[in-house]
Amino acid sequence: MQRKLWTRDELILAFNLYLKLPFGKLHSRTPEVQKLAQLLGRSVNSIALRLVNFASCDPILKQRGIKGMVGGIKQCQPIWDEFTNNRESLVFESERILAEKENRTIESKFDDLFQDITDLKGETKMRAVKTRVNQNVFRQIVLANYGNKCAITGIDVPDLLLASHIIPWAMNTEERLNPENGICLSALYDKAFDKGLIGINSNYEIILSNRIKTNEGKDYYTEYFKPIDRMRLRMPQR
Repeated sequence: MQRKLWTRDELILAFNLYLKLPFGKLHSRTPEVQKLAQLLGRSVNSIALRLVNFASCDPILKQRGIKGMVGGIKQCQPIWDEFTNNRESLVFESERILAEKENRTIESKFDDLFQDITDLKGETKMRAVKTRVNQNVFRQIVLANYGNKCAITGIDVPDLLLASHIIPWAMNTEERLNPENGICLSALYDKAFDKGLIGINSNYEIILSNRIKTNEGKDYYTEYFKPIDRMRLRMPQR
């Protein structure tokens, strides 16, 4: 029987899933892998294998000595390189393709993200839609990188977790969707990080600003800030 060659759209969808899954979930028993296999009309094992092929392209995993499976790297590397060179376009394209496979539009799939921009028209609305979708995917990627746990507290309730940008979204367009530019933090510490009340040094330790230290002795400082001073962040899986 002739092998069914992978199309570019299928490779993009596999890459989309690779970005969203924690590293330990790149196998055939993962529900998301099974769902994609059904959408593409492929076996769960073929999807899982392709995910591991993408792991072979991941420079961070390579630095840790994790090689993945290199057999399909020639097909996967161009998609990885495209993501590296133009994340905003590829992330949005992957979500558009996925919605199409699910017989939906981007607008219907992410309806809850667009409630406040329904009055926008034309290119203005399209830019807003693209930004909202990409921010949503960025959050999924960052949470997956941290095993869906806050890098400070270990809280694993998704509704309480945010993808904090190291370089702010508005400051550098090239790094907006770079997974290495995100830290998974619970709401309190996300806001504290965003406002400069806490920071992170080159050893990945949390440092407290003088502004927050002026509250030393208060109950909330003792409970929420003093214990994290010089605490080392939980590191991402990839």
